[in-house]
Amino acid sequence: MDDALTRPAAAHVSAVNDYDLDRVRADFPILSREVYGKPLVYLDNGASAQKPRAVIEAITHILENDYANVHRGLHYLSGAATDLYEGAREKVRVFLNADSVKEIIFTKGATESINLVASSFGRSLREGDEIVVSAMEHHANIVPWQLLRQDRGIVLKVAPLLPDGSLDMAAFEALLGPRTRLVSIAHTSNVLGTVTPAAEIARLAHGAGAKVLFDGSQAAVHGHVDVRAIDADFYAFTGHKLYGPSGIGILYGKQDLLDQLPPYQGGGDMIRSVTWEETRFNDLPYKFEAGTPPIVEAIALGVAIDYVTRLGFDRIRAHENDLLRYATERLSRIRGLKIQGNAPGKAAIVSFTVDAAHPHDLATLVDRSGVAIRAGHHCAQPLMDMLDVTATARASFGLYNSRAEVDALAEAVDSAIRKLS
Repeated sequence: MDDALTRPAAAHVSAVNDYDLDRVRADFPILSREVYGKPLVYLDNGASAQKPRAVIEAITHILENDYANVHRGLHYLSGAATDLYEGAREKVRVFLNADSVKEIIFTKGATESINLVASSFGRSLREGDEIVVSAMEHHANIVPWQLLRQDRGIVLKVAPLLPDGSLDMAAFEALLGPRTRLVSIAHTSNVLGTVTPAAEIARLAHGAGAKVLFDGSQAAVHGHVDVRAIDADFYAFTGHKLYGPSGIGILYGKQDLLDQLPPYQGGGDMIRSVTWEETRFNDLPYKFEAGTPPIVEAIALGVAIDYVTRLGFDRIRAHENDLLRYATERLSRIRGLKIQGNAPGKAAIVSFTVDAAHPHDLATLVDRSGVAIRAGHHCAQPLMDMLDVTATARASFGLYNSRAEVDALAEAVDSAIRKLS
Protein backbone atom coordinates (compact mmCIF):
# COMPACT_ATOMS: atom_id res chain seq x y z
CA MET A 1 0.00 0.00 0.00
CA ASP A 2 1.26 3.47 -0.97
CA ASP A 3 2.42 5.45 2.10
CA ALA A 4 0.74 8.55 0.67
CA LEU A 5 -2.50 6.61 0.42
CA THR A 6 -2.55 5.79 4.12
CA ARG A 7 -1.39 9.16 5.37
CA PRO A 8 -4.47 10.60 7.13
CA ALA A 9 -5.68 14.14 6.73
CA ALA A 10 -6.37 16.17 9.84
CA ALA A 11 -9.79 15.34 11.19
CA HIS A 12 -12.66 17.31 9.71
CA VAL A 13 -10.46 19.88 7.99
CA SER A 14 -12.04 21.90 5.19
CA ALA A 15 -9.88 23.69 2.66
CA VAL A 16 -12.53 26.41 2.50
CA ASN A 17 -11.30 29.06 4.91
CA ASP A 18 -14.68 30.30 6.15
CA TYR A 19 -16.42 26.91 6.20
CA ASP A 20 -16.70 25.63 9.77
CA LEU A 21 -16.97 21.92 9.05
CA ASP A 22 -16.94 20.83 12.70
CA ARG A 23 -19.91 23.07 13.39
CA VAL A 24 -21.73 21.77 10.32
CA ARG A 25 -21.13 18.17 11.34
CA ALA A 26 -22.44 18.88 14.82
CA ASP A 27 -25.77 19.79 13.23
CA PHE A 28 -26.26 16.19 12.04
CA PRO A 29 -26.86 13.85 15.01
CA ILE A 30 -26.44 10.62 13.06
CA LEU A 31 -22.83 11.44 12.18
CA SER A 32 -21.79 10.82 15.78
CA ARG A 33 -22.81 7.16 15.76
CA GLU A 34 -20.68 4.09 15.13
CA VAL A 35 -21.26 1.05 12.91
CA TYR A 36 -19.38 -2.19 13.48
CA GLY A 37 -17.50 -0.36 16.23
CA LYS A 38 -16.14 2.19 13.75
CA PRO A 39 -17.08 5.86 13.29
CA LEU A 40 -19.76 6.19 10.61
CA VAL A 41 -18.43 7.58 7.32
CA TYR A 42 -21.56 8.32 5.30
CA LEU A 43 -20.80 8.65 1.58
CA ASP A 44 -24.17 7.67 0.12
CA ASN A 45 -25.57 11.17 -0.18
CA GLY A 46 -26.48 10.72 -3.84
CA ALA A 47 -29.09 8.17 -2.76
CA SER A 48 -30.31 10.09 0.28
CA ALA A 49 -28.68 12.67 2.52
CA GLN A 50 -28.75 12.81 6.30
CA LYS A 51 -30.90 15.38 8.13
CA PRO A 52 -29.77 18.32 10.25
CA ARG A 53 -31.19 18.73 13.71
CA ALA A 54 -33.22 21.75 12.53
CA VAL A 55 -35.19 19.54 10.12
CA ILE A 56 -35.67 16.78 12.69
CA GLU A 57 -36.90 19.27 15.29
CA ALA A 58 -39.22 20.95 12.79
CA ILE A 59 -40.93 17.64 12.07
CA THR A 60 -41.39 16.97 15.76
CA HIS A 61 -42.58 20.52 16.46
CA ILE A 62 -45.34 20.57 13.89
CA LEU A 63 -46.60 17.13 14.89
CA GLU A 64 -46.67 18.17 18.55
CA ASN A 65 -47.99 21.71 18.10
CA ASP A 66 -49.41 22.72 14.71
CA TYR A 67 -50.56 19.67 12.79
CA ALA A 68 -53.89 19.72 10.95
CA ASN A 69 -55.03 19.33 7.39
CA VAL A 70 -54.43 22.40 5.23
CA HIS A 71 -56.71 24.61 3.11
CA ARG A 72 -59.95 23.03 4.26
CA GLY A 73 -60.38 24.01 7.89
CA LEU A 74 -61.65 27.16 9.53
CA HIS A 75 -60.14 26.31 12.92
CA TYR A 76 -56.89 27.65 14.36
CA LEU A 77 -54.68 24.62 13.75
CA SER A 78 -55.70 24.32 10.12
CA GLY A 79 -54.86 27.98 9.59
CA ALA A 80 -51.50 27.60 11.32
CA ALA A 81 -50.58 24.50 9.30
CA THR A 82 -51.70 26.18 6.07
CA ASP A 83 -49.52 29.21 6.78
CA LEU A 84 -46.48 26.99 7.37
CA TYR A 85 -47.22 24.87 4.31
CA GLU A 86 -47.66 27.82 1.98
CA GLY A 87 -44.66 29.49 3.58
CA ALA A 88 -42.60 26.49 2.50
CA ARG A 89 -43.85 26.96 -1.06
CA GLU A 90 -42.56 30.53 -1.02
CA LYS A 91 -39.18 29.28 0.23
CA VAL A 92 -39.00 26.91 -2.73
CA ARG A 93 -39.96 29.72 -5.09
CA VAL A 94 -37.09 31.85 -3.81
CA PHE A 95 -34.74 28.85 -3.83
CA LEU A 96 -35.39 28.28 -7.56
CA ASN A 97 -35.92 31.97 -8.40
CA ALA A 98 -39.31 31.14 -9.86
CA ASP A 99 -41.56 34.03 -10.80
CA SER A 100 -44.60 32.94 -8.76
CA VAL A 101 -45.65 30.43 -6.13
CA LYS A 102 -48.22 29.30 -8.71
CA GLU A 103 -45.28 27.67 -10.50
CA ILE A 104 -44.32 25.49 -7.51
CA ILE A 105 -46.09 22.13 -7.31
CA PHE A 106 -45.57 19.87 -4.29
CA THR A 107 -45.22 16.20 -5.20
CA LYS A 108 -43.96 13.17 -3.30
CA GLY A 109 -40.60 13.22 -5.10
CA ALA A 110 -38.77 13.98 -8.34
CA THR A 111 -40.04 10.71 -9.78
CA GLU A 112 -43.63 11.82 -9.35
CA SER A 113 -42.75 15.25 -10.72
CA ILE A 114 -41.44 13.73 -13.95
CA ASN A 115 -44.42 11.38 -14.15
CA LEU A 116 -46.72 14.37 -13.70
CA VAL A 117 -45.23 15.97 -16.80
CA ALA A 118 -45.38 12.70 -18.71
CA SER A 119 -49.02 12.15 -17.78
CA SER A 120 -50.19 15.74 -18.27
CA PHE A 121 -48.01 17.25 -21.00
CA GLY A 122 -47.85 13.79 -22.56
CA ARG A 123 -51.58 13.84 -23.30
CA SER A 124 -50.92 16.41 -26.02
CA LEU A 125 -48.44 14.18 -27.86
CA ARG A 126 -49.24 12.26 -31.02
CA GLU A 127 -47.73 9.30 -32.81
CA GLY A 128 -44.35 10.26 -34.24
CA ASP A 129 -43.74 13.15 -31.84
CA GLU A 130 -40.24 13.00 -30.38
CA ILE A 131 -38.76 13.25 -26.90
CA VAL A 132 -34.99 13.63 -26.49
CA VAL A 133 -33.18 12.34 -23.41
CA SER A 134 -29.51 11.59 -22.76
CA ALA A 135 -27.52 8.42 -22.18
CA MET A 136 -26.89 9.38 -18.53
CA GLU A 137 -30.51 9.41 -17.37
CA HIS A 138 -31.91 7.87 -14.19
CA HIS A 139 -34.67 5.34 -14.80
CA ALA A 140 -37.16 7.92 -13.50
CA ASN A 141 -36.36 9.97 -16.61
CA ILE A 142 -36.53 7.00 -18.99
CA VAL A 143 -39.43 4.75 -18.04
CA PRO A 144 -42.21 7.41 -18.12
CA TRP A 145 -41.27 8.25 -21.71
CA GLN A 146 -41.15 4.57 -22.66
CA LEU A 147 -44.68 4.23 -21.27
CA LEU A 148 -45.70 7.13 -23.50
CA ARG A 149 -44.06 5.39 -26.43
CA GLN A 150 -46.17 2.29 -25.75
CA ASP A 151 -49.34 4.33 -25.23
CA ARG A 152 -49.03 7.02 -27.90
CA GLY A 153 -46.36 5.89 -30.32
CA ILE A 154 -43.95 8.71 -29.57
CA VAL A 155 -40.29 8.38 -30.59
CA LEU A 156 -37.62 8.40 -27.88
CA LYS A 157 -34.21 9.66 -28.97
CA VAL A 158 -31.04 9.37 -26.87
CA ALA A 159 -28.21 11.93 -26.97
CA PRO A 160 -24.82 10.22 -26.51
CA LEU A 161 -21.95 11.14 -24.21
CA LEU A 162 -18.35 12.03 -24.90
CA PRO A 163 -15.59 9.77 -23.51
CA ASP A 164 -15.19 11.95 -20.39
CA GLY A 165 -18.89 11.64 -19.55
CA SER A 166 -19.91 15.05 -20.89
CA LEU A 167 -23.05 15.39 -22.98
CA ASP A 168 -22.19 15.38 -26.69
CA MET A 169 -23.77 18.71 -27.52
CA ALA A 170 -23.19 18.43 -31.28
CA ALA A 171 -24.97 15.07 -31.35
CA PHE A 172 -27.71 16.44 -29.08
CA GLU A 173 -28.37 19.37 -31.38
CA ALA A 174 -28.46 17.05 -34.39
CA LEU A 175 -31.28 15.05 -32.77
CA LEU A 176 -33.57 18.08 -32.56
CA GLY A 177 -36.05 18.46 -35.36
CA PRO A 178 -39.56 19.58 -36.34
CA ARG A 179 -41.19 16.69 -34.45
CA THR A 180 -39.26 17.29 -31.19
CA ARG A 181 -41.79 18.16 -28.49
CA LEU A 182 -39.80 17.75 -25.29
CA VAL A 183 -36.20 17.54 -24.16
CA SER A 184 -35.88 15.84 -20.76
CA ILE A 185 -32.34 15.70 -19.39
CA ALA A 186 -30.56 15.40 -16.06
CA HIS A 187 -29.07 18.67 -14.87
CA THR A 188 -26.47 16.56 -13.01
CA SER A 189 -25.81 12.85 -13.49
CA ASN A 190 -26.32 10.71 -10.39
CA VAL A 191 -23.57 8.33 -11.59
CA LEU A 192 -20.95 10.41 -13.38
CA GLY A 193 -21.47 13.73 -11.61
CA THR A 194 -21.61 15.40 -15.03
CA VAL A 195 -23.25 18.84 -14.94
CA THR A 196 -25.03 19.50 -18.19
CA PRO A 197 -25.10 22.99 -19.80
CA ALA A 198 -28.72 23.65 -18.94
CA ALA A 199 -29.09 27.12 -20.43
CA GLU A 200 -27.60 26.01 -23.75
CA ILE A 201 -29.77 22.88 -23.80
CA ALA A 202 -32.86 25.04 -23.22
CA ARG A 203 -31.80 27.51 -25.92
CA LEU A 204 -31.38 24.76 -28.49
CA ALA A 205 -34.60 23.00 -27.47
CA HIS A 206 -36.61 26.20 -27.66
CA GLY A 207 -35.07 26.99 -31.02
CA ALA A 208 -36.51 23.71 -32.27
CA GLY A 209 -39.91 24.56 -30.80
CA ALA A 210 -39.64 22.06 -27.95
CA LYS A 211 -40.18 22.36 -24.23
CA VAL A 212 -37.45 21.34 -21.79
CA LEU A 213 -37.56 19.46 -18.48
CA PHE A 214 -34.55 19.14 -16.20
CA ASP A 215 -34.19 16.40 -13.60
CA GLY A 216 -32.50 18.44 -10.89
CA SER A 217 -32.40 15.78 -8.17
CA GLN A 218 -28.60 16.00 -7.92
CA ALA A 219 -28.09 19.55 -9.18
CA ALA A 220 -30.29 21.22 -6.56
CA VAL A 221 -28.08 19.71 -3.86
CA HIS A 222 -24.68 20.79 -5.13
CA GLY A 223 -25.24 24.30 -6.45
CA HIS A 224 -27.60 27.21 -6.92
CA VAL A 225 -30.39 26.65 -9.46
CA ASP A 226 -32.03 29.60 -11.20
CA VAL A 227 -34.89 28.31 -13.35
CA ARG A 228 -35.37 31.67 -15.04
CA ALA A 229 -31.69 32.05 -15.89
CA ILE A 230 -31.57 28.61 -17.54
CA ASP A 231 -35.07 29.16 -19.03
CA ALA A 232 -36.41 25.78 -17.89
CA ASP A 233 -40.01 24.99 -18.77
CA PHE A 234 -40.09 22.30 -16.09
CA TYR A 235 -37.66 21.52 -13.28
CA ALA A 236 -37.92 18.59 -10.85
CA PHE A 237 -36.07 17.87 -7.64
CA THR A 238 -36.54 15.84 -4.49
CA GLY A 239 -36.37 16.76 -0.81
CA HIS A 240 -34.53 13.82 0.74
CA LYS A 241 -31.32 14.48 -1.18
CA LEU A 242 -31.44 18.14 -0.12
CA TYR A 243 -31.15 17.27 3.60
CA GLY A 244 -34.93 17.27 3.94
CA PRO A 245 -37.38 14.42 4.52
CA SER A 246 -38.43 11.74 2.08
CA GLY A 247 -41.89 11.81 0.55
CA ILE A 248 -41.62 15.38 -0.76
CA GLY A 249 -40.57 16.69 -4.14
CA ILE A 250 -41.01 19.71 -6.35
CA LEU A 251 -42.12 20.33 -9.87
CA TYR A 252 -41.49 23.81 -11.18
CA GLY A 253 -43.35 24.76 -14.32
CA LYS A 254 -43.80 28.03 -16.16
CA GLN A 255 -47.19 29.42 -15.21
CA ASP A 256 -48.54 29.87 -18.72
CA LEU A 257 -47.59 26.30 -19.55
CA LEU A 258 -49.07 24.81 -16.37
CA ASP A 259 -52.29 26.75 -16.98
CA GLN A 260 -52.69 24.95 -20.30
CA LEU A 261 -52.06 21.45 -18.99
CA PRO A 262 -54.78 19.09 -17.70
CA PRO A 263 -54.64 17.83 -14.10
CA TYR A 264 -52.44 14.88 -13.24
CA GLN A 265 -54.79 13.35 -10.66
CA GLY A 266 -58.37 13.95 -9.57
CA GLY A 267 -59.61 14.37 -6.01
CA GLY A 268 -59.99 16.84 -3.20
CA ASP A 269 -58.35 20.28 -3.20
CA MET A 270 -57.66 20.29 -6.96
CA ILE A 271 -61.27 21.19 -7.67
CA ARG A 272 -63.30 24.39 -7.59
CA SER A 273 -66.67 22.68 -7.93
CA VAL A 274 -67.98 19.21 -8.71
CA THR A 275 -71.37 18.14 -10.09
CA TRP A 276 -72.43 14.92 -11.79
CA GLU A 277 -72.21 16.77 -15.07
CA GLU A 278 -68.77 18.42 -14.78
CA THR A 279 -65.87 19.40 -12.57
CA ARG A 280 -64.26 22.82 -12.57
CA PHE A 281 -60.63 22.71 -11.54
CA ASN A 282 -58.85 24.84 -8.97
CA ASP A 283 -56.28 27.50 -9.77
CA LEU A 284 -52.55 26.87 -9.82
CA PRO A 285 -50.75 25.37 -8.06
CA TYR A 286 -53.59 23.40 -6.46
CA LYS A 287 -54.84 22.02 -9.78
CA PHE A 288 -51.94 19.56 -9.60
CA GLU A 289 -52.13 18.74 -5.86
CA ALA A 290 -55.00 16.31 -5.44
CA GLY A 291 -55.78 14.99 -1.98
CA THR A 292 -54.13 15.66 1.34
CA PRO A 293 -50.60 16.82 0.53
CA PRO A 294 -47.34 15.91 2.33
CA ILE A 295 -47.88 18.68 4.87
CA VAL A 296 -45.15 17.98 7.42
CA GLU A 297 -42.67 16.98 4.72
CA ALA A 298 -43.21 20.20 2.76
CA ILE A 299 -42.70 22.34 5.86
CA ALA A 300 -39.55 20.39 6.76
CA LEU A 301 -38.24 20.82 3.21
CA GLY A 302 -38.60 24.56 3.73
CA VAL A 303 -36.47 24.25 6.87
CA ALA A 304 -33.84 22.27 4.92
CA ILE A 305 -33.77 25.02 2.31
CA ASP A 306 -33.28 27.56 5.09
CA TYR A 307 -30.35 25.49 6.35
CA VAL A 308 -28.44 25.22 3.06
CA THR A 309 -29.25 28.84 2.23
CA ARG A 310 -27.67 30.02 5.48
CA LEU A 311 -24.54 27.99 4.76
CA GLY A 312 -24.45 29.41 1.23
CA PHE A 313 -24.11 27.40 -1.94
CA ASP A 314 -20.88 29.12 -2.93
CA ARG A 315 -19.22 27.82 0.23
CA ILE A 316 -20.90 24.41 -0.01
CA ARG A 317 -19.78 24.05 -3.61
CA ALA A 318 -16.22 25.11 -2.79
CA HIS A 319 -16.06 22.61 0.08
CA GLU A 320 -17.47 19.78 -2.03
CA ASN A 321 -15.15 20.61 -4.93
CA ASP A 322 -12.22 20.32 -2.56
CA LEU A 323 -13.46 16.90 -1.45
CA LEU A 324 -13.92 15.86 -5.07
CA ARG A 325 -10.37 16.85 -6.00
CA TYR A 326 -8.95 15.13 -2.93
CA ALA A 327 -11.00 11.95 -3.43
CA THR A 328 -10.07 11.78 -7.11
CA GLU A 329 -6.39 12.11 -6.19
CA ARG A 330 -6.54 9.51 -3.40
CA LEU A 331 -8.59 6.92 -5.27
CA SER A 332 -6.58 7.31 -8.48
CA ARG A 333 -3.51 6.02 -6.62
CA ILE A 334 -5.17 2.66 -5.97
CA ARG A 335 -3.94 0.07 -8.43
CA GLY A 336 -6.68 -1.37 -10.64
CA LEU A 337 -9.25 1.31 -9.75
CA LYS A 338 -10.95 3.23 -12.57
CA ILE A 339 -13.06 6.34 -12.01
CA GLN A 340 -16.03 6.51 -14.36
CA GLY A 341 -16.61 10.04 -15.65
CA ASN A 342 -14.30 13.03 -15.38
CA ALA A 343 -16.22 15.78 -17.12
CA PRO A 344 -15.02 19.31 -16.33
CA GLY A 345 -17.04 20.97 -13.58
CA LYS A 346 -18.59 17.73 -12.36
CA ALA A 347 -20.37 17.48 -9.01
CA ALA A 348 -18.91 15.70 -5.98
CA ILE A 349 -19.86 12.20 -7.10
CA VAL A 350 -17.22 9.54 -7.75
CA SER A 351 -18.27 6.26 -9.36
CA PHE A 352 -15.58 3.67 -9.83
CA THR A 353 -14.78 0.07 -10.64
CA VAL A 354 -11.86 -2.10 -9.58
CA ASP A 355 -10.28 -4.98 -11.45
CA ALA A 356 -10.19 -7.30 -8.45
CA ALA A 357 -13.82 -7.27 -7.33
CA HIS A 358 -17.45 -6.79 -8.21
CA PRO A 359 -18.74 -3.48 -6.79
CA HIS A 360 -21.21 -5.32 -4.54
CA ASP A 361 -18.42 -7.32 -2.89
CA LEU A 362 -16.30 -4.21 -2.58
CA ALA A 363 -19.09 -2.17 -0.96
CA THR A 364 -19.83 -4.98 1.49
CA LEU A 365 -16.24 -5.11 2.72
CA VAL A 366 -15.92 -1.31 2.78
CA ASP A 367 -19.05 -1.20 4.94
CA ARG A 368 -17.26 -3.28 7.58
CA SER A 369 -14.85 -0.37 7.97
CA GLY A 370 -17.80 1.88 8.77
CA VAL A 371 -17.80 3.47 5.31
CA ALA A 372 -21.19 3.64 3.60
CA ILE A 373 -21.04 3.75 -0.20
CA ARG A 374 -23.49 2.50 -2.82
CA ALA A 375 -22.91 -0.22 -5.38
CA GLY A 376 -25.06 -1.26 -8.31
CA HIS A 377 -26.44 0.26 -11.47
CA HIS A 378 -27.79 3.31 -9.58
CA CYS A 379 -31.07 3.19 -11.54
CA ALA A 380 -29.10 3.88 -14.72
CA GLN A 381 -28.81 0.52 -16.46
CA PRO A 382 -28.55 1.96 -20.00
CA LEU A 383 -25.59 4.06 -18.81
CA MET A 384 -23.95 0.96 -17.33
CA ASP A 385 -24.33 -0.73 -20.73
CA MET A 386 -22.69 2.25 -22.40
CA LEU A 387 -19.81 2.12 -19.90
CA ASP A 388 -19.55 -1.66 -20.52
CA VAL A 389 -19.86 -2.48 -16.82
CA THR A 390 -22.52 -4.30 -14.84
CA ALA A 391 -22.29 -1.91 -11.89
CA THR A 392 -20.10 0.66 -10.18
CA ALA A 393 -19.27 1.60 -6.63
CA ARG A 394 -20.22 5.18 -5.84
CA ALA A 395 -19.05 7.62 -3.20
CA SER A 396 -21.19 10.74 -3.21
CA PHE A 397 -20.17 13.63 -1.00
CA GLY A 398 -22.25 16.12 0.94
CA LEU A 399 -21.77 19.36 2.82
CA TYR A 400 -20.80 17.54 6.05
CA ASN A 401 -18.13 15.19 4.66
CA SER A 402 -14.45 15.68 5.38
CA ARG A 403 -11.02 14.94 3.95
CA ALA A 404 -10.52 12.54 6.85
CA GLU A 405 -13.51 10.59 5.57
CA VAL A 406 -11.96 10.49 2.10
CA ASP A 407 -8.89 8.95 3.75
CA ALA A 408 -11.12 6.37 5.45
CA LEU A 409 -12.73 5.55 2.09
CA ALA A 410 -9.41 5.12 0.31
CA GLU A 411 -8.00 2.95 3.08
CA ALA A 412 -11.14 0.80 3.21
CA VAL A 413 -11.17 0.32 -0.56
CA ASP A 414 -7.49 -0.57 -0.66
CA SER A 415 -7.94 -3.03 2.21
CA ALA A 416 -10.96 -4.61 0.53
CA ILE A 417 -9.07 -5.06 -2.74
CA ARG A 418 -6.22 -6.80 -0.96
CA LYS A 419 -8.68 -9.19 0.70
CA LEU A 420 -10.45 -9.93 -2.57
CA SER A 421 -7.32 -10.33 -4.69
